[in-house]
Amino acid sequence: MSAVPGHEIADAPTGPKGLAAGRLGLAGSTALGIASTSPAYSLAATLGLVIAACGPQTPVVMVLAFVPMLFIAIAYRELNASLPDCGTTFTWVSRAFGRRTGWMSGWAMALAGIIVLANLAQVAGQYLWLLVAPDAADNTWLVTGTGVVFIAAMTAVNLLGIDLGQRLQWGMTVLQYAGLAVFAVVAAVALATGAVPAAAAPAADWFNPFGVADGGALGYGILLSLFIYWGWDTCLALNEETKDPRTVPGRAAVLSSVILLVTYVVMALLVTAVTGAGSGSVDVSAVSDVLHEASVAVMGPWAPVMLLAVLVSVIASTQTTILPTARGTLSMAVQGALPDAFARVHPRHLTPTFSTTVVGGAAIGYLVLMTALSTNLLADSIAAISLFIAVYYALTGFACAWLFRRDARGPRQWLDRVILPLAGAVIMTVALIASAVDLADPASGATSVLGVGGGLVIGIVALAAGVPLMVAWYAHRRRRSTVDA
Repeated sequence: MSAVPGHEIADAPTGPKGLAAGRLGLAGSTALGIASTSPAYSLAATLGLVIAACGPQTPVVMVLAFVPMLFIAIAYRELNASLPDCGTTFTWVSRAFGRRTGWMSGWAMALAGIIVLANLAQVAGQYLWLLVAPDAADNTWLVTGTGVVFIAAMTAVNLLGIDLGQRLQWGMTVLQYAGLAVFAVVAAVALATGAVPAAAAPAADWFNPFGVADGGALGYGILLSLFIYWGWDTCLALNEETKDPRTVPGRAAVLSSVILLVTYVVMALLVTAVTGAGSGSVDVSAVSDVLHEASVAVMGPWAPVMLLAVLVSVIASTQTTILPTARGTLSMAVQGALPDAFARVHPRHLTPTFSTTVVGGAAIGYLVLMTALSTNLLADSIAAISLFIAVYYALTGFACAWLFRRDARGPRQWLDRVILPLAGAVIMTVALIASAVDLADPASGATSVLGVGGGLVIGIVALAAGVPLMVAWYAHRRRRSTVDA
């Protein structure tokens, strides 16, 4: 792999950082990758919007959205095989384009992780109270307080070691998929027996993207669906704690993304059929949670099983989202891009103590602050996450193509190391622009600034805030190096 000359971080050696090596196998790594995407919650939050935009073609939209994610997953796999490091994007982008671009990619990863943690915790609190005391789910501060407890608990789990976290994730993944499987079986039987009067029979045309009359609606549906695959890269961030770190994490990333594809397509097919949206006679745009409505239609009094699956999904993702964010800042510290404190690892639990605590604490602080200021701000900042994801995924794809441009040998390596990563990066760049355009519309969110949607303003300000932080840190580092010399 080539490196950028003249960049001390880009050329800095990466190696063992004191983490628990060899604890994860292919199955455990894959489970963590799946859990990070929160599939049940992703479906609950997004599926209704996609069906409203694309109607019966929703299943094929899920397939189309998967393609660029697969290309980026392949880029991660190839980069990890050459340089397995828990800093992932930060390390690889630093090698390709220098320390400053690498630092900003790490900043985008941290922003996405911390803000989505606040969102997940809030949703976990809301779903918990919907299950045990539905009237209490409207109490904003009760929900926020419950979310704070969830973040604190999952932070503690991560501090106590990857073994405990892996066992917990196995249990929650089984519970989550059990809930989805129960719905799938019951829905399939109901469709086969005609037990749902409003249902629409699945048809081959549902997999024809040209069946969506409005090209803009198709693009919007793909954009919405694209980001529900986000999270599988947790597998790569845990590479230094995985058996055969050059091979297993990459396989787990691709495998988890394929499992997610199957999950999303099957669920989209069933929900589209059960709700009658496939016939075009039902307007699902007025339904806040189409997955819940579909479960009520086929499961009746057992519909809370789906609520439980979503709750477990969110809790699982809360735990796994902390993992890559903390390991990213750990790697940045080891390579001199953050203060040394972020590189501290517990001598017995072998976990990044300071990094994990800061990530959990930042998410709690952000959730409480946004709740105090305005839940509308929280909602719009969550919408801005798509910008952060697109930035660091695109940079990873470009970094892969750039680093391997001279080293690829044969058609297979050119395809896996240059062509597909570059294609994925270009598509992610297009998604970034499309997301920015969508968020710029003041009607797209709950807030606006000078006629610009609050989501775009928050996204730009948050990303831009990284620039002075980066400049200040490197200036401090240079002064310290001069004094030490």
